[in-house]
Amino acid sequence: MKKLHIRKGDMVTVITGNQKKKEGKVIKVLPQKNKAIVEGINFQFKNIKPTEKNPKGGIIKKEGPIHISNLMLLEPGTDFSTRIGRKLNDKKKLQRFSKKTGKFIQ
Repeated sequence: MKKLHIRKGDMVTVITGNQKKKEGKVIKVLPQKNKAIVEGINFQFKNIKPTEKNPKGGIIKKEGPIHISNLMLLEPGTDFSTRIGRKLNDKKKLQRFSKKTGKFIQ
């Protein structure tokens, strides 16, 4: 399994597609599919048949997964999108860092 640089709770921006330049918070990461679900981006609609629980039925709107390659992390504090790398910090532990500023990201 590939190590992903984007994690749950990160603020990201979409860099390609019809949702380009929109920003949101990562709700869930799907590492097996290399996808993430981002709050407020890539809505999908699903028609629901009437049931006893929901006698009217209707349409449900929810966020769908988007490929990780179409997302870029927003650097905390500066709100600029940045590429991410991994390097050893002072405690000899691999940690994410911003390639734009060189600062470590939590």
